[in-house]
Amino acid sequence: MRIKKGDTVEVIAGNDKGTRGEVLRVLPRENRIVVSGVRMVKKHQKPRPTAGGRQTQGGIIEFEAPMAVSNVMLVCPHTDQLTRVGVRRNEEGKPIRFSKKSGKDID
Repeated sequence: MRIKKGDTVEVIAGNDKGTRGEVLRVLPRENRIVVSGVRMVKKHQKPRPTAGGRQTQGGIIEFEAPMAVSNVMLVCPHTDQLTRVGVRRNEEGKPIRFSKKSGKDID
């Protein structure tokens, strides 16, 4: 997966199209990511006992749900434009991500 935690991405498909946000979590097995402020869902949660003998508060919780990584594009940190991500190797043989639009390194 070429998008990592902390990257700024823009949604290119779905209800939140055009929204930019930071990647909070990457789920590579499911090919999904969690982006701050995007795909907000509400969950009704009952109060439940926790390990300390206390009771968690119930109510309606709003949080970001995971979304498919194919529905976002990386925002180039150098040009502030949407770009595809390529991978090349440096002199030591380590992979380096680069912007396909500007050709500059991302990492």
